[in-house]
Amino acid sequence: MHQPIYQHFSCSDHRLQTLWDKALSASRNNLRFFEARKVLVEGGGYEKIWLETQPMGGEMYFPHDPEAAFNNVSLFMDYQRPDGRLPGSIALIDGKTTPQFNKLQGFCFPLHAMNLYYLMGEDRAFLQRLDSCLRRFDQWLWKTRDSDGDGVLESYCVYDTGEDNALRYGDAPCWWESDAPPEGNAYVPMGSMDMMSFSFSCRNTLCRIAAILQNGEESLWRQKADDVQNVLIANLWDKKRAACFDRCPGGKKQQTLTHNNLRCMYWESFTDEMARAFVEKHLLNPSEFWTPLPLPSVAANDPLFRNIPENNWSGQCEGLTYQRAIFALENYGMEKLLPSLGEKLFDAVAKNGYAFTQQYDPFTGEASLKETQSAYGPTILSVLGYITHLFGIFPRKGDMRFSLMGGPAYTFEYLLRGQLYKIESNGKEAVITLGKKALAPLPCGFSYTFHPDGTIKTKHSFT
Repeated sequence: MHQPIYQHFSCSDHRLQTLWDKALSASRNNLRFFEARKVLVEGGGYEKIWLETQPMGGEMYFPHDPEAAFNNVSLFMDYQRPDGRLPGSIALIDGKTTPQFNKLQGFCFPLHAMNLYYLMGEDRAFLQRLDSCLRRFDQWLWKTRDSDGDGVLESYCVYDTGEDNALRYGDAPCWWESDAPPEGNAYVPMGSMDMMSFSFSCRNTLCRIAAILQNGEESLWRQKADDVQNVLIANLWDKKRAACFDRCPGGKKQQTLTHNNLRCMYWESFTDEMARAFVEKHLLNPSEFWTPLPLPSVAANDPLFRNIPENNWSGQCEGLTYQRAIFALENYGMEKLLPSLGEKLFDAVAKNGYAFTQQYDPFTGEASLKETQSAYGPTILSVLGYITHLFGIFPRKGDMRFSLMGGPAYTFEYLLRGQLYKIESNGKEAVITLGKKALAPLPCGFSYTFHPDGTIKTKHSFT
């Protein structure tokens, strides 16, 4: 992390350039010091680093502040309990860095910790530390979150999955500190696709780590990940409805159609067939998730959908959903959906005076709380993320991917560990630079990764 790191985007499209510049400026305002350690907080009034958002947010912000990116991941490992539980959030209280264990608050962690491993120069000690962290967290999940022994991991409170004020949680407590489940509630312990995906993500990443460390456990973790996926399918997947549905105490499945299925794609816990079925039947359905501004938290035609402008995961489009959707769709080769999502997000942010708020009305694109909230980190990083994943250069599981959307002329540069990566596009074709080597012009409309000799390793179409 001591070598120069530099990222630059210059574009002939005034709106795109303004979005990039304003998002970078807003992100800088979310940098804080937790004692002596710089972090990127969630922003928009949220002054903590949350397991739900900030390892992802920090890693996406790595080219602009690698120190904050590292701390946004490593602090969670530093404050992992001896029994394996990770803090759901970490706050600065009275000048002291304070881990909080009253919820899990999502788990956008393994993928981004692995990306950080590559970005930092493949530090083996960091990877071994991550290996230990994920093993212990997975063990804790299975020790404490299968209270009825049916093999389906459970959410104990609303904040375990970060769905603040979601109606589908009914009488569930907002937070829960105990490892023992709450009693006397109709909705929790809730058999959860998110919780199952936490474990799958741990095990899937441990499989990748094992391949790098060559510790002989790659097939073991592949089988363990497959076991979780199989239980998810057998218990929560409804093949006829082409979606997963969480389960209330007593085994009754919920009927609420939620965007959490897209989250499962972010964690890669769906098979290719499941992901394709959900996307075709639901995500692209204008009556459900493909509203004028897509990605409401609950299908727009669901009985529990509510278009509530305050912090509420019962309906409005969330910046965090847009952020996770980038990775979810790329995981299943669905890059062709990114241009439309990015364009609609860009429109919503721009038409609201470049206010980066947490939520937007799915029918009008109107920003919620824009008078009081203008620097919500996941929305800021979604804007930077869509620009980068459409027009830029970014890490992808050990590779660097180059995305060449057609349209405006642009230049994107990324200097990392002494290596210059560059795109110079006229909107129809682009020249890519790898170090000192400029490749022959390539057509726009695709994303590429390359072998060290400059030949194409993978190619994905945006159309």
